[in-house]
Amino acid sequence: MRWIVTKVVKNLLWNMGYQVFILLLPIVTIPYVSRVLGPTGIGINAFTNSIVQYFVLFGTLGLTMYGNREVAYQRDHPKRLSSLFWELTLIRVGTTSIATICYIGFIIIAGEYQTFYLIQGLLLVATAIDVSWFFQGLEEFRITVLRNTLVKIISLILIFVLIKTKNDLGLYILILTGSQVLGNMTLLPYLKRYVRFPHLSDLKLINHLRPTLEMFIPQIATQVYLQLNKTMLGALIGVQASGFYDNSDKIVKIILAIVTATGTVLLPHTAHSFAMGKHDEVEESLNKSMHFILVIAFPLATGLAGIAPVFTRIFFGKGFDPVSDLLVIESIVIVLIGISNATGVQYLLPTNQLKPFTASVVLGAISNIILNVPLILILGSNGAMIATVLSELLVTVYQLLKVKNQIRLHVIFREVWKYAVAALVMGVSVRIFISVLSLSSLTALFGAIIYGALIYTVALFMFRPVVLMRMLTSLKKLH
Repeated sequence: MRWIVTKVVKNLLWNMGYQVFILLLPIVTIPYVSRVLGPTGIGINAFTNSIVQYFVLFGTLGLTMYGNREVAYQRDHPKRLSSLFWELTLIRVGTTSIATICYIGFIIIAGEYQTFYLIQGLLLVATAIDVSWFFQGLEEFRITVLRNTLVKIISLILIFVLIKTKNDLGLYILILTGSQVLGNMTLLPYLKRYVRFPHLSDLKLINHLRPTLEMFIPQIATQVYLQLNKTMLGALIGVQASGFYDNSDKIVKIILAIVTATGTVLLPHTAHSFAMGKHDEVEESLNKSMHFILVIAFPLATGLAGIAPVFTRIFFGKGFDPVSDLLVIESIVIVLIGISNATGVQYLLPTNQLKPFTASVVLGAISNIILNVPLILILGSNGAMIATVLSELLVTVYQLLKVKNQIRLHVIFREVWKYAVAALVMGVSVRIFISVLSLSSLTALFGAIIYGALIYTVALFMFRPVVLMRMLTSLKKLH
């Protein structure tokens, strides 16, 4: 049991570290790239990328989450595991090929940005050869982390060396997309440890079509949150508005990578426990995970809202002032997505409750579409962000209602008020700290972050949440 806990903790740290790293890369480059390419260049990248992501979505066809879960189910059976890999890979190559043909047709009829669309198309190649889902299902996160980290560092260096003027936008997109292709290629040699070339007659591709299509529906809905807002802003307001939204979203996604890293790690672990009939372990895993998520989600949300004005000035430079308000609004989803990630990705999916999970994200997608048009036309980028927050709220509430009879929510959320109050005190303190001292330098920003962390830690330990104290004690015993 101790070995299992230690492995889960290690995988959590590996995945959390990597997710933060790959999302920190654009943050490291944002101050530089924003000033070189300007709001229009950033907007064109965000808008064209939002378009290609729809074709990438069709190429994956729900195979990433489905493959992750199925590998977790079959990882104790080497022969079946090898066949499963080839079955899902052949389906993925086929669907990605169809998506690529459709995308080429779109580029031909596109009136503008054709060159940028073409470069963005490399993401379809990256999708076709992506096998990270296989290693995640095996809980081999170290393999994916180390290989991809090297590639990402190379891309970071190339951006600073090669991107010099606004005319380098195409080269910037090429570096971003090319690094994903190269990163996915580096994982391929590790497959020989687990898979063998199969007899084609033994493969049963048809068996996977229905479940992958079922997984495809929630991914379509999820894509609405990720891309539709940028697409609609670019079409209704202009590419600059799309760029403002995208910059805010990048910052929040970094924070969410920390909050939701538990989902990627615990999905295969929980699925394996569920497959072995260990239902008590499933609920206990969710309970601890939820507390871990909320104890960091609340301060990250209020902290981001507190430093948003000075953060925007320092990182994005002139012309990006609207991003500040967007960050304040979007900070709310850090808590909402943290909760829905626990109930959805860490409980509903691994316990094979796909219907309520699908219904929740479809509900969120529909509400997002309905709210987007009027709010964007009235409030611009802020309207799109408000629509996103309201949609995520619906998703979270719906999932909680669906699991309330299966798990003891009153136990899980009993001490949440302690995290929320401590975080609120911290967020208000940070905003006052920044306003009174009129902070505007990078050093002062880090000072405000450290100040906020100290305020939250002191406030939290004054409340002494029981579950958190137990988790800290358990971690100490592991050492």
